[in-house]
Amino acid sequence: MEEQMDLAALAAQAAEKDSRERMEELYKVLAYHNERYYNQDDPEISDYEYDQLSLELRALETKHPEWMHKDSLTQRVGGTARRDLKKVAHDVPVISLQDVFSKEEVYAFVERVKREMPAAHFIVEKKIDGLTLVLRYRNGKLEEAITRGDGAIGESVYENALAIRSIPKEIPEKLPYLEVRGEVYMSTESFEAMNAREEARGGKVYQNRRNSAAGTMRQLDPAVVAERGLDIFIFNLEIAEGKAFKGHKESLLWLASQGFTVSPQLTDADTADEVWAAVEDIGATRWDLNYGIDGAVVKVDDLAQRAALGFTSKVPRWAVAYKYPPEQKETVVEDIIVQVGRTGRLTPLALLRPVRVAETTVSRVTLNNQDYIDEKDVRVGDTILIQKAGDIIPEVKSVVKEKRPEGASVFRMPENCPVCGAPVAREEGGDGVHLYCTGKACPAKDSRRLAYFVGKDAMDVDGFGPAAVEALISEGYIRDAADIYSLKDHRDRLIEEGIIGKEKSVDNLLKAIEASKDNDIDQLITGLGIRGVGKQGAKVLASNFPDMRAVMDASAEALSALPDFGGITASDITAFWAEEANRALVEKLAAAGVNMVSKAASKRRDDRFAGLTFVLTGTLPTLKRDEAAAIIESFGGKASGSVSKKTTYVLAGEAAGSKLTKAQELGIPVIDEDAFLAMTK
Repeated sequence: MEEQMDLAALAAQAAEKDSRERMEELYKVLAYHNERYYNQDDPEISDYEYDQLSLELRALETKHPEWMHKDSLTQRVGGTARRDLKKVAHDVPVISLQDVFSKEEVYAFVERVKREMPAAHFIVEKKIDGLTLVLRYRNGKLEEAITRGDGAIGESVYENALAIRSIPKEIPEKLPYLEVRGEVYMSTESFEAMNAREEARGGKVYQNRRNSAAGTMRQLDPAVVAERGLDIFIFNLEIAEGKAFKGHKESLLWLASQGFTVSPQLTDADTADEVWAAVEDIGATRWDLNYGIDGAVVKVDDLAQRAALGFTSKVPRWAVAYKYPPEQKETVVEDIIVQVGRTGRLTPLALLRPVRVAETTVSRVTLNNQDYIDEKDVRVGDTILIQKAGDIIPEVKSVVKEKRPEGASVFRMPENCPVCGAPVAREEGGDGVHLYCTGKACPAKDSRRLAYFVGKDAMDVDGFGPAAVEALISEGYIRDAADIYSLKDHRDRLIEEGIIGKEKSVDNLLKAIEASKDNDIDQLITGLGIRGVGKQGAKVLASNFPDMRAVMDASAEALSALPDFGGITASDITAFWAEEANRALVEKLAAAGVNMVSKAASKRRDDRFAGLTFVLTGTLPTLKRDEAAAIIESFGGKASGSVSKKTTYVLAGEAAGSKLTKAQELGIPVIDEDAFLAMTK
């Protein structure tokens, strides 16, 4: 019996350990995706996937409140105010609504409200997928426009709001003070027009309307906002001095009479059945709209009833937001091909019968590797269910096995490179799931390697896109990275042949190529594509070695001793330089005039921060984060993005968040800007 009790106790301890580890993992994952969504306007997962992770964390926090982080994202709005826009405190806190994901949860909400307010009437409206904006009017004139920020403090984007035509600059009824909340969005027409302009300019083509709208509102140039044609739907009246309303719908109708464009398709409902029917009606038209929505909002209409229902510690008790799952569509796998990347990695790609999913037409989807194909059991001829991760990246959800045609054969990755015919080999030192071309002169590698070399993350040659790289390779102008710097010798022929455009395009490209010669060597190291060495690793090398010769001759022991460098990375670097072709390429680049001296190393003042790791958090009084990081690196230290036991100091400014809390929990010294600057004198 004692043994059984011991086993039960051990099992309980193991379960608790698993729960705590899962909570810590969820805090990190949600913080990462929260930053991508709110502050970078570049989410990697869908709202639905984020919400599921958040729900899992909430459940664990309810079960184990003693482990809950004080600044948990489940307790607050996720964004932070950016330092390059003026901060403004909100008069009314901008809080989120409770999310629900099923019919049962919607019915439970309605029934709970009805128990307390039997006469409650509901309004169901679309949840616009954009950027929340608070507008302030004084004596009828627009006075301020503020983003959500962290819910208590937002960013002033007043000048940008003036550039949005659907925001009234003055309203007929001159109330002493009026505050409304709305959602800035980008219509399909504006989105397509913006991308057409960007493509013509050789700029960035955007994939998501919500991110485009949010990024546009944070522009520091109102002319950009005006050009991109943003719009707004007003969905709530916050304050109206000198005016009283009984209900939400009544307030929106009055706002419409003042020139505001208010929430479209307001539906009245008295019962749970009527509420759910309205939610389904909105969902049925979701992908036919010329603006994005990510849910339906159910609100109690009567404002007095709202006040009586009140709030929980986090959300109003008088409203919920039903979140629609990602759109999924069936299509057919017409073929599976294999692409070869710049490192030689072979990636299988399914060519699909074109289907429209989440606003765009999808005709291909990556299958990652053989293990992924085997796990999903994807075959040519299969009917598959696809969705978009983050409403951006297509992915295979599942195979509809009952629709599989007879004789559909299992797909196997090739044993030879489909481009050059060289044998393929499994990745060494990794997880072994990826195959690589072993050919030394594979054209596919050349094209992608060169496109990477001139790309933004590496040498950053403006206007030198993949199409230009492929055209110049196919016409015999370039074969390796050094040949790029000889293109100036072929200027007249390039203009005459029009391979990369007319005279102006050619001259602009040649000018950008010439300018790249002066880059610091970290960009060159990045561009060389050494396995295991990305932008950050290249910066570490550039900071610790005086020139490219020293980098090329560094021993594995010396490399292993660098911050965040281990034995595998050191081995990858020495293996790269062991190939004579790579050394010869660098010599050729040097002869072409490309900088080989480390500017970062030459700027180093001394090594007083050697071996020290700093984490920056919050807004510093005078220094920007990248400026503080540059100072740290100039003294041989490391600026890290996350707090751990290895962190030496946390440099904290105003509105420091979870990093400060974690530093205090771990007992890591926290310093302010004055103390930091004193350390540099």
